[in-house]
Amino acid sequence: MAPAIRGDRDPPLPVTEANGRNSTRASVELTFTFGPFRLFPRQLLLLQGENPIPLGSRAFEILVTLIERAGELVDKDELIARVWSGLTVEESNLRAQINAVRRALAEGGTGENYIVTVPGRGYRFVATVVRLTGDATQALPATAHKGHNFPDRLTRPIGRADIVAMVSSRLQRGRFVTIVGPGGIGKTTVALAVTDQLIASYRDGGRFVDLAPLNDPQLVPSALASVLGVAIRSENPYPALASLLKDKQMLLLFDNCEHVLLAAAALAEELLKAAPGVHILATSREPLRAEDERVQRLPPLETAPAEAGLTVMEALSYPAVQLFVERAAASAGGYELRDDDVPVVAQICRRLDGIALAIELAACRVDAFGVRGVASRLDDRFHLLTRGRRTALPRHQTLRAAFDWSYELLSEIERVVMRRLGIFAGRFTMEAASAIAGDTKIIPSEVDGVVADLVEKSLVVADVGAATVYYRLTDTARAYALKRLTEDDETQAVRKRHALYQLDRIERAHAEWETQPTTEWLTAHAPKIDDIRSALDWAFSSSGDVGIGVELTVAAVPLWFEMSLMEECRTRAERALAALEDSATKDDRRRMHLYAAVAWSQMYTTAAARDTGAAWATAFEIAEGLDDTDYRLRALWGMWASRVNRGEFREALALAGRFSSVAEKTADINDQLLGDRLTGATLHFLGKQASARQHIERMLARYVTPVRRSHAVRFQFDQRVTARITLARVLWLQGFANQALHCVEINVSEALSLNHKLSLCNALAQAACPVALMSGDLLAAERYTRMLLNQTASDGLDIWRAYGRCFEGELHVRRGDLAAGLQQLKAGIDELRRARFVQYLTTFLGVLAEGLAVAGDAAQAKATIDEAIVRSKQSEERWCSPELLRINGVVVLQRDANQGAGKAEEDFLGSIELARTQEALAWELRTATGLARLRRDQGRAGEAYELLSPIYSRFNEGYETNDLKVAKSLLDELSEHR
Repeated sequence: MAPAIRGDRDPPLPVTEANGRNSTRASVELTFTFGPFRLFPRQLLLLQGENPIPLGSRAFEILVTLIERAGELVDKDELIARVWSGLTVEESNLRAQINAVRRALAEGGTGENYIVTVPGRGYRFVATVVRLTGDATQALPATAHKGHNFPDRLTRPIGRADIVAMVSSRLQRGRFVTIVGPGGIGKTTVALAVTDQLIASYRDGGRFVDLAPLNDPQLVPSALASVLGVAIRSENPYPALASLLKDKQMLLLFDNCEHVLLAAAALAEELLKAAPGVHILATSREPLRAEDERVQRLPPLETAPAEAGLTVMEALSYPAVQLFVERAAASAGGYELRDDDVPVVAQICRRLDGIALAIELAACRVDAFGVRGVASRLDDRFHLLTRGRRTALPRHQTLRAAFDWSYELLSEIERVVMRRLGIFAGRFTMEAASAIAGDTKIIPSEVDGVVADLVEKSLVVADVGAATVYYRLTDTARAYALKRLTEDDETQAVRKRHALYQLDRIERAHAEWETQPTTEWLTAHAPKIDDIRSALDWAFSSSGDVGIGVELTVAAVPLWFEMSLMEECRTRAERALAALEDSATKDDRRRMHLYAAVAWSQMYTTAAARDTGAAWATAFEIAEGLDDTDYRLRALWGMWASRVNRGEFREALALAGRFSSVAEKTADINDQLLGDRLTGATLHFLGKQASARQHIERMLARYVTPVRRSHAVRFQFDQRVTARITLARVLWLQGFANQALHCVEINVSEALSLNHKLSLCNALAQAACPVALMSGDLLAAERYTRMLLNQTASDGLDIWRAYGRCFEGELHVRRGDLAAGLQQLKAGIDELRRARFVQYLTTFLGVLAEGLAVAGDAAQAKATIDEAIVRSKQSEERWCSPELLRINGVVVLQRDANQGAGKAEEDFLGSIELARTQEALAWELRTATGLARLRRDQGRAGEAYELLSPIYSRFNEGYETNDLKVAKSLLDELSEHR
């Protein structure tokens, strides 16, 4: 997008035409945009949004002239000469046309001031203008960006048109701009004005990331992740963010970076490298000093000089005076600048060094003290602002001076409420304000009125756009309020009330967790996260209350879990555990909850290959001591899941038995049936398919989905969906491919209808993708794999994302793209190895080995299949053992078709025998087909037919699947040569 217009001072910029030649702006039709308007000069058309605005020809010509020279003073005589060329007219005609333009732009109605009159001289167009040429002109009206979360600007950027245009241009050219300046100077206001100008040019919209609430630099990626919906569950947050943004065209605004400079710089560098379509705009007191950063320093607003005889109109040509008068008019019931007030107002603006925040605070008290009363109160309050260079003044000194002055103008009750509201790290409700700011001396009804007064004074911001009204302090107001809170020696009491209030709120949320739909629950409670963090930081500080901190940590676990902040959950829970272990009084129930939280948060991440079983075992031991059956079952399930994930299936079967024994003593039949599911799933992995199916079908036949989400909450997944995962796999192995695929389809549909991501990802990774691939339905496999990758791309579910990459690699291999498929399989397998997740790892190794054999890498293929067989024997993961033996035979043949034939036949026969023992008809057919093909090639067609035909005849469905079609084709061939 082009920079804002600077009239004749700009040299013509080259524009590339369709034929490749360069031309200048003068030869290309231009379109101008400003505010909500677009101007098409050749078409004599002015649009507001998509609606044409009627405007006479002379008024239109005046508007075009002013816009072409936006920011410059256009002499009135020059305007008359252009619009009434060759005619002699009175100046009143020009004023009438200017008024017509102003009416068309609805000045005063929208709060925007587009045209400023310079008395005796002419007019200046003061809004930011963007010039579009060529294709961009046509693209802009049709472009519909996908949305953004940029907050509405509370003030318009008076006197910032050139800066906004400059930042816009530099951002479009350089991708990364940081607006730098002292606190209160208006960095965020300018940044939001830039986003207003540019957002339509970003296909995927933009995101506002407020870093002010963060106390820990390590949470900077989490702040971005929260607004993007990306879960950070690994210790390295960048891959998840890069994966989501790599194909996006998006504008990111990182606001208030000064306290997390290094983390913000690192994040910006990573994103710019990984996502070429992402542009970053940042605000900070100082440069981030990051690679490719462009720094735009924001100067103070221009102030009027101290010269005698300055008129009202002349004074209003200076942005600082404009800002003061506009804010004073808003707060003082229509204040108008008079000639005798001009020198006083000019002095106030100069004394405040053109700092926007200080000027606004001063203007807000004109209604109480008048202009001269405000000026008199500056004498002793802002002397720091005139001492030395303005750029050398620390932010807290400048803002302290401004806020001290405003603070002293408040009533005593307003002061108390304001400093207590500073405790909130994020937005808050009036109920929250009353709970924190109220005490025995200030009743809730008084707090309501005071907060409303503070909103009027622009010290508190109100968001009235939703059903619930939310309030917040700006970051600078919050810092000042906290400083005052400390000085008034009431910090601990207020912080404790704040922490207790957060505890009460999150305990209520915890209770609602089992009954409310996930989306509804998150919408209500996710905004509390910054205040919970603040309360926890205080609780575990030297002056805090560890007891409150422990309770708050336990209560907040569901919030971290549903927001996918698993790493934060782990570190917070471990800190609370350490505090409990060091305390004289052992709170075993809290310890149990925290150990469960630690174990819970460690699942589904590849980071550090943590053993969640140890934490679950400790939770179980404590539950035993407390005789807590609920947490016995939770911990046993966790220990079982840990063993399964690590390929320790014999131990997992014993844990499933222990779970069933405990569940038999409960009144909930579903708990007992869950024991059947755990047993059935484990038996499946151990190769006992008939017994596995018996347990799973019994569970599904009797299980009644509870009204409450108790099982999904306690055991992470919807239990019916999870049971069908095992059933689908068993059905396929037993030769019922059609039923297996139908089961998968139902399961995915149900998981989607539940809006439960964990259940959906589990269903896709453990059943839908592998069953479709084993059946040879590559279109279904591709659809399910893409769904799995899409789900995990936005949530940082490391393990399932690794599964998805392996499935995608297998798809490439099966479609003949060996190079891409084998490379992707190797990467995914390495990730699963590091995480020590072995579910399905052995089969991925088998696919890799067979692909390597086909590619001619016999040595690597043999090493890979040997690893798979060893893993299968060590873990007793026998369900895939027949397939691994078959692949070993294939690899042996690929190495040496003549010498290896005997060994290959031995492997094939062993595979068939093992498949029969397991009642895995699908594996039996696949291996028999391979052995029949070998015997055919050896001239033993009759033996081949006698081997394959009876196995094929045992099927009564699935004839359209790949294995049965291949077998049928071979049988037809063999029948002709017997």
